[in-house]
Amino acid sequence: MKEIKAIISAYQKLDKLSVRAALATVVRVEGSSYRRTGARMLVTDDGVWVGGISGGCLEGDALKRARMAIAKSESSLVTYDTTDDDAYQIGVGLGCNGIIDVLFTPLEFQNKNNPVEVLMSCVAANRQTHILVTVTDLQGEWLNLKAGDVIQYKESESPGIFAYQEINKQLQEQIVRQIESSKSGPWRIELPEGRKLSVFIEILLPEIHIVLMGHQYDIYPLARLIKEVGWRVTMVSNPLKINSKLADTVDAIFGYDKLNDIQIDQYTAIVLMSHDYKTDKINLPKALKTEAFYVGMLGPRVRSEKIFNELNEESISLSDKDMGRIFAPAGLDIGAISPEEIALSIISEIKTVFSKREGGFLKLRHAPIHERN
Repeated sequence: MKEIKAIISAYQKLDKLSVRAALATVVRVEGSSYRRTGARMLVTDDGVWVGGISGGCLEGDALKRARMAIAKSESSLVTYDTTDDDAYQIGVGLGCNGIIDVLFTPLEFQNKNNPVEVLMSCVAANRQTHILVTVTDLQGEWLNLKAGDVIQYKESESPGIFAYQEINKQLQEQIVRQIESSKSGPWRIELPEGRKLSVFIEILLPEIHIVLMGHQYDIYPLARLIKEVGWRVTMVSNPLKINSKLADTVDAIFGYDKLNDIQIDQYTAIVLMSHDYKTDKINLPKALKTEAFYVGMLGPRVRSEKIFNELNEESISLSDKDMGRIFAPAGLDIGAISPEEIALSIISEIKTVFSKREGGFLKLRHAPIHERN
């Protein structure tokens, strides 16, 4: 989401009377690659670019391809094969051993359905999951449809997103499968009369939202790191104890009595870090009443166990589901000592939980780092 926001910001600042632009999007990955599907890069015809589609190895050629798409006013799909031994192949020798399809789409500024405009509408929406279907390749006759078109799928508004009933049922079934897995990916269909359609189905989830409950100095590095990663951060504290410098870092600040006013959903994590035993004990049951997928609490294990026991004695029982969401002490075991290291530990654990991973050493992982198509 951080990259998308950076692209939108750059797009909004363009002098649209004198500059032309294109959007490069990774729409298919086979094997290994540094970036995954959905990675984007905004390119202007004067050679300026924002975002990225690789670790820097493909951007030079992508810049040329994007400018060609701008000149032709036509989208193009380019395949980069880093498994090829051909010395003239872009990306050879990188050791990635992957095949990457990148769609280059010239942007029509007056078209409110151009890819960046669609992304803007998604980001502006109120923490919803968006499904975008991007046409990446067409063969045969297709009326009112061309490569580069982006259709925002809304099941409640129409039975199909294309005017072709022969593909709508299969396409919607594929969309449902990808929604259930929260995974983006390509899809292709061939019709009897020789027509072929390839699309990129993107599941655009809301950005991760971190709610920090406390006001002590160790909130500062955690809030800064959260913003650097590109997540949203809200602080809950006594307004009279909030330093003005922190107010410039976080997205929103609420008092403890306004917790219910915060939009907390299944993409939200809450971290209790007041360093006051009674405050954390009071706030833990409140946090568990929300939909937050993660509830972390600072302090040693004996402290959290004491809170659990006291709540139980007060007839505030914690279910197995509650205990599954509680991470106390918060953070991964990386030997963190300083506030900055502890912040790294906590944000790493939140990402691990959200990704449904174990947080172990990658060198001990036998499966690929990312799921492969």
